[in-house]
Amino acid sequence: MNAIEIRNLSKSFRNLYALDGLNMTVPVGAIYGFIGENGSGKSTTEKLICGHLVPDQGEIKLFGRDYTDPGVRVRVGALIENAGCFPGSSVYQNLMMQAINLGLPNPDEEIRRVLEIVRMEEHAGLKFKKCSLGMKQRIGIAMALLGDPALLILDEPINGLDTDGMRLMREVLVDITQKYNCTVLISSHILGELEKIATHYGIIRQGKMIMELSAEEMDSRAQVFVSLKTKDMKGAKAVLAGKFADVREEGEYIRVYDVDDTAAIVDFLMKNGHIVSEIKKNKIGLEEYYIELMSKKEG
Repeated sequence: MNAIEIRNLSKSFRNLYALDGLNMTVPVGAIYGFIGENGSGKSTTEKLICGHLVPDQGEIKLFGRDYTDPGVRVRVGALIENAGCFPGSSVYQNLMMQAINLGLPNPDEEIRRVLEIVRMEEHAGLKFKKCSLGMKQRIGIAMALLGDPALLILDEPINGLDTDGMRLMREVLVDITQKYNCTVLISSHILGELEKIATHYGIIRQGKMIMELSAEEMDSRAQVFVSLKTKDMKGAKAVLAGKFADVREEGEYIRVYDVDDTAAIVDFLMKNGHIVSEIKKNKIGLEEYYIELMSKKEG
C-alpha cells in the first residue's frame, strides 16, 4: 500500500493551471523529497492533499482511501507556511491549545511525547517569540505530530536554518520515519540537505510530475566523474579532451565524466607532461542531477 496516490490531479486559479494532470506515488515509510522551481505546483499539491483546496479534477488517495474520508484525515499532520503559534504563550501552552482543539484524551502525555521527538523537551516553558527559527520549525512539526499521524506533510521546513538547525531537523525527520513509522512528504529548495535524508524523489514542473524515482535509482543514474587540478589547467584539459569524451573545466577543477580510474588519468597526464596536484572520484549530486534534468527538458 502507498501512503499517497494521486492520479490526473488538476487545479486552476483564474483559468491558469497550477496543476495539470499530476500523478504522484509516495510509498509508506518514505521520506519523499518533493522538488520543483517556484510556481511549479508543490504547495498547491500539498494543500490539496491536506484538504485546504478543492481539486478541479483527479483523484487523491491516502493509504488506499479517498482523502476526504474522515477516518484517513485524522492520520495526516501538516506544517505548511508556519506553525501558527501565539508569540506570547509558551511552547507547552501552544501545544496544549492545539491538543485540546484536536480533542486528544491525554494531552499532557502527548505533548511531552512530541516535544521529545523534536528535541524540545527542555524548552517547553520558553515563550514562542523567544525561540530561534529552527526551534519554531520544530515546534511546528511537534504540533503536526500531535495525535500520532501516519503521514506528515512539510512545506520548506529547512529554509533559512543554520547548519546546526539543519542537522537537528535531519535527525528529527529520520527518527519520525524510522522510530515512529510515519511517512514524510517534504518540499525543499535546499537539495543538498534533502539528499542526505530522502528515500524517494518527485520532480514537478509546470504542474506536471516529470519524474519519480528512489534514492537508489537516482544514485545509479548519476554520472561518475574524476575532478583534478594541475598547474596548466588549459593544457591539461586539451590533452584530456583528446582521449575522453566529456571533459569540462568547472570552477577550480577539470572534470572528466563517466570515468573513475584516477590512476589511469594521472599516468596519462604525466606521460603528456602534466603533473596532477589534486585528484578525486565523485558522483553528481541531487542538485546537479536536477539542474541537468531541467536543462534537458528546456532543450
